[in-house]
Amino acid sequence: MEIDRPEHNLGLTPAQIVEELDRYIVGQNQAKRLVALALRSQARRQQVEEGLRNEITPKNIIMIGPTGCGKTEIARRLARLVKAPFIKVEATKYTEVGYVGRDVESMIRDLTETAIKMVRDEWTDGVLPAARSRVEERLLDLLLPPPPGVNRQIAALPDGSEDVTFIEASSSAYASESEEEQQRRQDSAKRYIRTREKFKKMLKTGQLEDRQVEFSVSQPSAMISAIPMGPNMPGMDEMGMNFSEMLQNMLPTQQKEVKMSVGDAREVLLDEEIEKLLDMDKITREAVRRVEEQGIIFIDELDKIAAREGKGGSGPDVSREGVQRDILPIIEGSTVFTKHGMIRTDHVLFIAAGAFHMSKPSDLIPELQGRFPLRVELHSLTEEDFKRILTEPENSLVKQYQAMLGTEDVDLEIGESAIDALAKAASRVNAETENIGARRLHTLLEKVLEEISFNAPTLKGQRQTIDGGYVNDKLKDIIKDQNLSQFVL
Repeated sequence: MEIDRPEHNLGLTPAQIVEELDRYIVGQNQAKRLVALALRSQARRQQVEEGLRNEITPKNIIMIGPTGCGKTEIARRLARLVKAPFIKVEATKYTEVGYVGRDVESMIRDLTETAIKMVRDEWTDGVLPAARSRVEERLLDLLLPPPPGVNRQIAALPDGSEDVTFIEASSSAYASESEEEQQRRQDSAKRYIRTREKFKKMLKTGQLEDRQVEFSVSQPSAMISAIPMGPNMPGMDEMGMNFSEMLQNMLPTQQKEVKMSVGDAREVLLDEEIEKLLDMDKITREAVRRVEEQGIIFIDELDKIAAREGKGGSGPDVSREGVQRDILPIIEGSTVFTKHGMIRTDHVLFIAAGAFHMSKPSDLIPELQGRFPLRVELHSLTEEDFKRILTEPENSLVKQYQAMLGTEDVDLEIGESAIDALAKAASRVNAETENIGARRLHTLLEKVLEEISFNAPTLKGQRQTIDGGYVNDKLKDIIKDQNLSQFVL
């Protein structure tokens, strides 16, 4: 269902954001409301007059809740909803041996690369008609090179594509020719134009896909290929630089003659034409703007770098507290150097998450706590939540399995009693072992459908009905075994 977008520049209202998140995520209404407010605040800030705009800080959020309750999915869906650059990082990554205190700024560089890819993909859609039109003409030139005496005319069409036609060259260009030579050239030009039109129709209908063509493609210099690809030079990684990429930009490319079918050549030539039509400088500038104004970074496992209680007199945990102090400048607002220029992080939205079983948000250093003004607790999923998760979201597990088995022409029907049995089993297993939330459903459903999925090629055209009895029969060993370790994640 498409929702009506407001005409003003603020984008979706908080209620509309929550409504969109409800399509994919069950429950956790308070968390949805807070992220909707944080996102709306980002849009409001951009409408404030410039002097005050730069003083408004993002409403960063800490989500507190057990694994599998929807923290990551809320952040990911939020970014996808507004087409904002988004990355997820694990806070524990920066506590690894040899990593402490080093290159925490890589999260901003990764976010910038994500934004560039996002903008490039969007702009590619805009130049695709023109690129395809050019590829078609290049293929026709390879199949049927134009003779002397034929001129190419190019006209831009409203959809961005190009209309290419061929006409006879003006007679004045060949004034020195005899009448007989002019007539012969004109006849040849007319035959070529008619033949090219026939080839064009054949190309559009796919009749020439297996025809072989030969053309030149660009490839890196042989010097670059000969350089062993090892670690970057000291300091290059911290600056976001890649040594081999720098060399590739400095040295000229080489041309290589290749021969392939029209079908394969179309893909190669399309990539080349898209590159010619895209302005990477403009793409980079737009990507940097989006990172600085709309970027979202999801920091998971924040609780793992919080100083735990009960340390006695052992002093502060240097590793964890050190990582907190390294992350702090990025969240406070700093300038990060990347190969695409300087990126300011003052208005990047940070959403942190953690279970906080062994620690609490107040165990974080005070400076970091102050940079997360919004906090929300997500609740563990209940049996009723599991029922809704299996059926309500647009990308529910039941719909996914039905679609996948549908590719084998197997009609899978999962009855209400089966949904109840699966939800009950997931709730019980989570209670008796490690609580991994909604991820448990995927494990149990895979166990239930294992046999049908394996035999699907032999079940073409058949309907497979799953009820509560079938589910309980497949899961009886799991339900009886209190340990469950060999069956569950």
